[in-house]
Amino acid sequence: MTQAAQTTPTLHSVTHPADLRGVTTVEAAKLLHRQPQTLRKWAAFENGPIRPRRVHGRLWWALADIERLLSGGAQ
Repeated sequence: MTQAAQTTPTLHSVTHPADLRGVTTVEAAKLLHRQPQTLRKWAAFENGPIRPRRVHGRLWWALADIERLLSGGAQ
C-alpha cells in the first residue's frame, strides 16, 4: 500500500453517519404531514422552515432537520 492510500480519509472518518440520514421529498412530506408540492415550493423559493440538499438533481431532506422542525426547533 502506498503512503497516499494510507493517509486518504474514508467517508466515515470525515462525516458522522447520522449526518448521512435523509429522505426523499415524498417521505419528508409524510413525516411532516404536508403535501410533497409544499416541500418542493420551500426548496424552490428557499422560504421554508427547513431546506433540502440537492443530490444528483433531486431533493434530499436531512432527518436531523425534520426532527428539529417536529420538536419545534426550526423556524
